[in-house]
Amino acid sequence: QVQLVESGGGSVQAGASLRLSCAASGQNRYAMAWFRQAPGKERDFVAHISSGGRSTYYADSVKGRFTISRDNAKNTVYLQMNSLKPEDTAVYYCKAFIAAAYYWGQGTQVTVSS
Repeated sequence: QVQLVESGGGSVQAGASLRLSCAASGQNRYAMAWFRQAPGKERDFVAHISSGGRSTYYADSVKGRFTISRDNAKNTVYLQMNSLKPEDTAVYYCKAFIAAAYYWGQGTQVTVSS
């Protein structure tokens, strides 16, 4: 069983930055991803990072603004979010991929006002 705890969300103005963190229990050698879910909408993919951190990819809507990274020594994955827009408002979740299974965190709210 893997436990994921997200933090770093908050309420900011458009154009601001936030950095989300996702701390994983145990030894973090999993591929990880961030997803987000806005009110009344489905949960959407945001960014993915390989277990070693060398490979990343992003949703088109966040390319050039968001950066996913990881520190395996701290068992933590980050999402640096710059130039935030109101449409980035959502609950952000991290996800761990372990063999055929996956685990979700509880989410952290990000609210961007215009």
